Amino acid sequence: MIEVRNLSRSYGTLKAVSEVSFDIGHGEIVGLLGHNGAGKTTIMKMLTGYLEPSGGTIRIDGLALAEHRREVQRRVGYLPENCPLYPEMTVLDSLQYQAVLHGLPTGERPAAIRRAVERTALEAKASAQVATLSRGYRQRLGVALAILHSPKILILDEPTNGLDPTQIQHMRELIQELARDATVIVSTHILQEVEAVCQRVLIMSGGRLALDSDLNAVGRSPRLLVTLDRPAAEAQPLLAAIPGVSAATLLDSDSAYHRFALTLPDAQTAAPGVARAVAERGWDLFALEPERRDLEALFRAISESAPLNPIAAPKEAAHV
Repeated sequence: MIEVRNLSRSYGTLKAVSEVSFDIGHGEIVGLLGHNGAGKTTIMKMLTGYLEPSGGTIRIDGLALAEHRREVQRRVGYLPENCPLYPEMTVLDSLQYQAVLHGLPTGERPAAIRRAVERTALEAKASAQVATLSRGYRQRLGVALAILHSPKILILDEPTNGLDPTQIQHMRELIQELARDATVIVSTHILQEVEAVCQRVLIMSGGRLALDSDLNAVGRSPRLLVTLDRPAAEAQPLLAAIPGVSAATLLDSDSAYHRFALTLPDAQTAAPGVARAVAERGWDLFALEPERRDLEALFRAISESAPLNPIAAPKEAAHV
């Protein structure tokens, strides 16, 4: 559905995005993460056709964006982080105007507007002026505008901004529902939102793609954690000699217990062998578990490993 190859974008001497490549299939929900200035907003603008790449190619639904910009944009719905709305319009006026901009046939507009209002739970505010809406309702209106034309690609920048816990849960359910018929990219600083709705994560750092991984694989680690009551001088030689273990590292210790990290090809399948080796020595085994890495720890490690871009791309926004 989305094919990105060697995508780059420069602002003068600053390279905001450098040689980024990835594919996203139909129906996937992908989280796009990165610190400020990492390049994620620039990538979203290029995917929507709002910003020209300096290099590389984008194909969406089989169409080259550079050659079929308008056709591609008809397939894309975009919620910018700071959603631009006309404060003097009502909710229904905004949706009607957006329907005209998208070129929806006159006879199809009422049904499309009704569907967008129902999906975003805007019925109670349908006749309210945008200027009177709370931040949460403004955000919901932004989503309604993005999904109005039933896009095949939906790009949401901070979709849960300003929402209360109940609204956040509703937004998560809506994103999962939309993914039945569309490909969804969610950019957010709230890592729990990625973990709650996404199947895959792309992490940008310093303008480059630092990680492209299924979310289920993020927590996997090639290390097995072992807690014994034996000091390092006694335990490490035995642990390091276990078949498949390439390193046995002391992580922490106190007067009674010592925790070691064993590096091996598959921590899960190696655990029985480690337990047997410890039992054969007659030692007590107090804990044996694969090391877990959450998304927050991984994101922090990646972000800290690369320098920040000195200047972030200017944040402009437009519905497409």
